[in-house]
Amino acid sequence: MTEFEKMRSSQLADCSDPEINESFRHCKTLLARFRMISSYHEEFRSILEDLIPGIPATSTVMPPFYCDHGNGIRLGEHVFINANCTFLDGAYITIGNHTLVGPGVQIYTPHHPIDYMERRSYKEYSYPVTIGEDCWIGGGAIILPGVTIGDRCIIGAGSVVTKDIPSDCIAVGNPAVVKRRLEKQD
Repeated sequence: MTEFEKMRSSQLADCSDPEINESFRHCKTLLARFRMISSYHEEFRSILEDLIPGIPATSTVMPPFYCDHGNGIRLGEHVFINANCTFLDGAYITIGNHTLVGPGVQIYTPHHPIDYMERRSYKEYSYPVTIGEDCWIGGGAIILPGVTIGDRCIIGAGSVVTKDIPSDCIAVGNPAVVKRRLEKQD
């Protein structure tokens, strides 16, 4: 298994690996271009599609945007990601259809070793983050490694999501806790 494959499968991976570094380089080069344009620029869509392969035509990400690889971000149809978001995608970040992500949202998949001597090396774990369909992630929210947020959830602005949130819930706070269940509309 390559170090890149280890990274994507939640195993301890060596981030100094040439394949991982090439992915970083490719991403950072695209991001530098992406940050200098608006969504009305003629190159906007082609840069975005190179940055996030397979992004549906109905989904968009507003610049400026920050990520580690881009190729670890999987978006459903009609997803809107507002400006100044940071998605650290060592593991996959999956966002379902019709989900809205407010400005300044941070989604982290990397997790460093607990042992300080081990942290001195360039090794880390990455745990996937999954956000369901029809969610609204409020501005400035932070979603930590390994979290799953169910369908139709609302995460309050500025919340820090440290644990899974079941479908049809409003969660707020630091750490985010479920404050209310929502009625499912059919």
